Amino acid sequence: MPLYGNFCEGFAWSVATASYQIEGGWRADGKGLSIWDKFAHTPLKVGNDDNGDVACDSYHKINEDVDMLRRLKVNHYRFSISWPRILPDGTTRKINEAGLNYYHHLIDALLAVNIKPQVNKITSSYTAWTLMDNLEWATGFAEKFGLFYINRSDPSLPRIPKQSATHYATIVNCNGFPECAHGGGFSGFGGVCSRCRGGPLCPLGIHSRRHNHSCLPDL
Repeated sequence: MPLYGNFCEGFAWSVATASYQIEGGWRADGKGLSIWDKFAHTPLKVGNDDNGDVACDSYHKINEDVDMLRRLKVNHYRFSISWPRILPDGTTRKINEAGLNYYHHLIDALLAVNIKPQVNKITSSYTAWTLMDNLEWATGFAEKFGLFYINRSDPSLPRIPKQSATHYATIVNCNGFPECAHGGGFSGFGGVCSRCRGGPLCPLGIHSRRHNHSCLPDL
């Protein structure tokens, strides 16, 4: 925290975005459906039936967006990942190379203008928004998703070489989706857990608060 009007040496100023809010390209290049795609396309769920199908169209405007960040003199940029863009069916059976290439291109473009990329593997206020619709229906988030141990050293898990992102955050804003989406039922999931109504023992909340890891591939 700043004291007496001064920030500590090395303090990093950063700006941030969320994938669903800016990317658009909701079905581009093999992207799967997220639960926000499904929610926003359900009549009367969102005012004016608005959705993120196009949003800021950042999926098609990487160079323009990065140049804008450069002109704003941004030196750190935090972005989240749309996992349906990388894992279209909600599993690791198929990894969408086009989705990976999008984020690799973004990271390369940021580094080229000396902006340090900061990757949110899961941003919990937006985790629900970027999770795969098929995975929710096939596996059932409301039961035990997130409570299973994941052995990250398992050689059978898919491995993708990391790009040169300099900072990673697994979970950010951990109370956002269990309270607002899953607990309140007014966004994202659009439903309340039948067992606990999103309370402190909600499986989704336990996952977001207790488990600082994921089985999703690194960029």
